[in-house]
Amino acid sequence: MFATSDPNLLIGGMATGGLALAALWKLVAWIRDAPVRPDPWDGEVDNQLQAASEICPHCSTPQPPTAWFCEHCGRAVGPYNNLMPYLQVFSEGEVFRNGTQDRLRKSPLIVIGYFLISFNIFVLGLSLGRSSVILSVVILLGLLGFWYSLFKNFCRSDSKQTDGQN
Repeated sequence: MFATSDPNLLIGGMATGGLALAALWKLVAWIRDAPVRPDPWDGEVDNQLQAASEICPHCSTPQPPTAWFCEHCGRAVGPYNNLMPYLQVFSEGEVFRNGTQDRLRKSPLIVIGYFLISFNIFVLGLSLGRSSVILSVVILLGLLGFWYSLFKNFCRSDSKQTDGQN
């Protein structure tokens, strides 16, 4: 707050606020009055996009619009797979399988992400299996096995990897 005992600070603050509001108003007017750019797509391109079928992002196999999983590679391809509770489990399993079997970029962010996701599942599993020590041990062994496979995947040599792949 400005001190009311110094009128110079009060007037200076009001002037600065007024200038900020005027600049904001000019920015809004400039954006509102900007010329409308023509649509870059003509009717032919729009028709081709509407007629194009969806493809699997992993194997590029064309998919019917009602498919949930790719018939060729088995990956999740449905538009809402990650939003449906039952199908979301398959998408999460695919992410974990990719971490232990596919070639991934060697990035610290990817390693930290896999660690945090698996640790979260470990904590949830322990909270569900509080009454059973055996269940807790099984969850811990599964987590350690996943971390071992993940570490082994990140440490394997990239000599078999082709130049066109990441």
